[in-house]
Amino acid sequence: MSTWPFAPPISTMEARVKDKPPEPPGWRYEPKWDGFRAVSWSDDLRLDSRNQKPLLRYFPELEAALKQLPTGTVVDGEVVVVLDDRTSFDSLQLRIHPAESRINLLAGEIPASLVAFDLLALKGKDLRQEPFSKRRTQLEKLFVSLSDPWHLTPSTDDLEVARGWFDDFEAAGCDGIVCKSADSPYVEGKREMIKWKHRRSVDCVVGGYREHKDGGKIGSLLLGLYNEDGDLHFIGHCSGFSDHDRVELLKQFEQLRSDESFGFEARMPGGESRWSAGKDLAWTPVQPGVVVQISYDQLTENRFRHATRLERWRPDKNAEECTMDQLERPHGPGFKDVVVA
Repeated sequence: MSTWPFAPPISTMEARVKDKPPEPPGWRYEPKWDGFRAVSWSDDLRLDSRNQKPLLRYFPELEAALKQLPTGTVVDGEVVVVLDDRTSFDSLQLRIHPAESRINLLAGEIPASLVAFDLLALKGKDLRQEPFSKRRTQLEKLFVSLSDPWHLTPSTDDLEVARGWFDDFEAAGCDGIVCKSADSPYVEGKREMIKWKHRRSVDCVVGGYREHKDGGKIGSLLLGLYNEDGDLHFIGHCSGFSDHDRVELLKQFEQLRSDESFGFEARMPGGESRWSAGKDLAWTPVQPGVVVQISYDQLTENRFRHATRLERWRPDKNAEECTMDQLERPHGPGFKDVVVA
């Protein structure tokens, strides 16, 4: 029988993305890890996603972590997979699979860990109305009794320290800094925190497009960079256009349509992935001559982690100049040197 002071599931407290961090005093700063947001529950052993879906069936090895929690305890955090001493979102995505046999195999090959960053209940006491500074102190005390696969994310009230983390921890899989008001309660379902993220620009070649689901306009542009072998490598997409621009862009790119993909390998026409939720992923190749400058926040392996933002068109630049060596590769300490194990 559970002794939680409130019933599951809950809506997690979220963050608004900003280009700059808030200035002290009154703020705490923490690394944001590239994983699946997860709320951990003791007793009946629950692991809930941001959208309140059960995650534990995909990560059975984390039952051992949940059993370490005292009765009546709820922890907010992140599920991560660590490879080569950095978080790997690609490997984490592989863990979401319908076949139990495959889940169990991957649990052994690429096991997950839990990174804790907030404490919502402890031994049956509801902490959500307590200020974050007090919840963090309680979490640090709790963590003395926890062991692998638990990790505790660092936290500081020193903005200069956070600025150092922003750059130095990126190599470990930190995709920005989460800023939390030290006096704030845990506000469910609200964007009360601030996420300070990297923003870099790069020139890309448009290698194709997808038509909008409504038809008659561009849905997204597919972006590529040339690798060292001279092949156009798919690296991501850009989709933030007005309706008027979408119509005009489709007219322009229809004139560049090609029956050849020029080595540009996005998903084949009509193909789907388990992440597409039934969306039509058909795409149309174009002659690779249009260059755009885009900005992005994060790389996962050799592609953009999220949708990019169009900054400007580059008619002055040749497509062949858009190469992979534009991408910045972060250097710094590894995951195990950053978090408390």
